[in-house]
Amino acid sequence: MGKRNSLYLHQQQREHIHQLSTSILWRSELPTWIIMMAIYGGWFATLANWQTLGLYPATVLLIGFTAWYMSLQHELIHGHPTRFPRLNQLFGTLPLAVWYPYGLYRDSHLAHHRNDHLTVPVDDPESYYFSDESWARFRPWQKRVIHLRNTFIGRLLLAPLIDIVQTLGSAVSAFRRMQVAAMLMWITHGVLLAVLFGWMSHLGFSPVWFVLAVSYPALALTKVRSFFEHRAADDPLARSVINEAGLFWRVLFLNLNYHSVHHDLPGVPWYGLKAVYLHNRDAYQRRNHGFLVKGYGEWLRHFWGKPVDVTVHPGIHKGDGHE
Repeated sequence: MGKRNSLYLHQQQREHIHQLSTSILWRSELPTWIIMMAIYGGWFATLANWQTLGLYPATVLLIGFTAWYMSLQHELIHGHPTRFPRLNQLFGTLPLAVWYPYGLYRDSHLAHHRNDHLTVPVDDPESYYFSDESWARFRPWQKRVIHLRNTFIGRLLLAPLIDIVQTLGSAVSAFRRMQVAAMLMWITHGVLLAVLFGWMSHLGFSPVWFVLAVSYPALALTKVRSFFEHRAADDPLARSVINEAGLFWRVLFLNLNYHSVHHDLPGVPWYGLKAVYLHNRDAYQRRNHGFLVKGYGEWLRHFWGKPVDVTVHPGIHKGDGHE
């Protein structure tokens, strides 16, 4: 698309977003407030009444609410439902998903949103690519693990474990290096987690069961969304996918399946992403060079046992890669 057409598209987007943002529903952030109340209310009500519901039905519900909570944390990071980052942080600090302190996720994710560095190892902390030097240093068994992780099934079963190990490693590193801000973040996270686990134990719900049967599967659910969410490409606009997923996934992931739109307009709230995409559908598909998938089932069919080619970043020749 030429520069003139691109500017015209942005003008159309601004006008369309302005029209949407003038509505009371948009300005009030009511959809996000409702989602937040549903998540917190559902999570705590399910846990409080797990004996009435039964262990397995309660576990399934908790998996869903916990994965949904992680989608909400993402929305909080991007300035919703309030314009006050500290208030949003307060809404997202409870460790309902166990593993990630809100501050750690926030800092990593905002760095990920530097679109010119998207997918680039080291520069993008959420990249699955490696530099050629890093890849060359891996042993054969490590490369096999990475290839397994790059299958759809492997992403669900193995990737959460890799993330957990790396996250705990960052906590150990923070205390070894006496990084005060990071230490306080982890201490706060640990205290809140201890309180939650204490309440679970009081209710007769095993914290060990929660970690293994709720938190891990919930994290695996989020890996459905992030599977092949980004690819290496010269044009930053072609690096993020558009996934025309079904209603269940759109609600669970708060429309982040329209990932190209989100990276183009990260300030748009979750309930506006679909409207913006549909209004500019053809243009977005041209801008991201046809990086389009018709739902997560398509990834499952193509890559359930075949790894997606995300190993050495084709444009990187120096530096260490990150998971």
